[in-house]
Amino acid sequence: MPSRDQHQTDARDAGDRLVAAHVREDPFAAAFKATRMPMIVTDPKQPDNPIIFCNAAFEKMTGYSNEDVIGRNCRFLQGAETDRETVARLREAIAAGTDIAVDILNYRKDGSTFWNALFLSPVRDDAGSIVYFFASQLDFTTVKSREASLAAARHQAEKDVAKHMADLRTALSARSLLVHEVDHRVKNNLLTIASIIKLQARQTKDEGQKQVLMSTLNRVEALSTVQRKLFTLDDVSKFDIADFARELVADLVNAIKRDDIHMTIDLSPVFVPAVKASPLSLIVNELVGDATRRGLSDGGGKINLVVKKLEDRFLIRVEDTSDPVVVDSESAEIGRMILEASVRQLGATLTKTVDGRRTTVDVTLPIENPLEHE
Repeated sequence: MPSRDQHQTDARDAGDRLVAAHVREDPFAAAFKATRMPMIVTDPKQPDNPIIFCNAAFEKMTGYSNEDVIGRNCRFLQGAETDRETVARLREAIAAGTDIAVDILNYRKDGSTFWNALFLSPVRDDAGSIVYFFASQLDFTTVKSREASLAAARHQAEKDVAKHMADLRTALSARSLLVHEVDHRVKNNLLTIASIIKLQARQTKDEGQKQVLMSTLNRVEALSTVQRKLFTLDDVSKFDIADFARELVADLVNAIKRDDIHMTIDLSPVFVPAVKASPLSLIVNELVGDATRRGLSDGGGKINLVVKKLEDRFLIRVEDTSDPVVVDSESAEIGRMILEASVRQLGATLTKTVDGRRTTVDVTLPIENPLEHE
């Protein structure tokens, strides 16, 4: 029977081969090592499906070193109070080669417990054979102890996202799957944050606080929409800001429920590198949201959104015609700061003109690489 040292050597060799298969520029290698999300990879081809790779965040969360972990089955995190039914569900999912998301009580090296939001997924090769299992974790002990309903909301969001991602994962190679799993965790975290904000907004009685919370929720949902669109594209390297703007405007119109506020759009496909998606989504959200707030008087108003590519730059324009109403100064200042920070991040230019009842805001973004010409 092979010794513990031999098992650990075999597992470490498998992990080294996995890392060596990814060049330095590979998003998987960079994201897996640098992210603060604890992650591990196991090798089902070896006896007892041992861990062959873990990142620093996993070591920090559990207290176990890389030397302690490599070559061992991850059941060493279980203890006397770990729910046996949950363990059985994990075992069945691994045997069946299916995704699973569970909340499980685990133990650190020092014996202390923590609640682990675990997501486990098989990684298959082009032939459909399982080559690895990928697992990401989230320590949500504080949330679990303070508010069980928040954990339930997070769990439900996680299950829903996992279901929508199933078809995509089966069509990708092992490397693509690992990259997309990282994207999935980002989107899931945004959904969890949105659930928490919604819960807080429902509980608060102060209208001012409720408006601030709903403004924050709109921004989180804008970022969540970006992640969802990136995650469902075959090519995750580029993002169509016009397509995102169309969906955002539709959501806003449905939320306003005002016949006297008329939205028009003039959108052309504008593809930008995915790295610019988040700040651009915040820019569109702040511009349209600000125009909507200005048009909420009794007389309503008109709002026109333009997204198009000019010769050497992209243009985002929001023009509204209305009788302005007094808006909350604190909320307006926060929106202005977010807008200006996003504009600076992209190296863009912002101009605003006011002519009577008409306000026009232009954001122009220079074209920097061939991808943005497509």
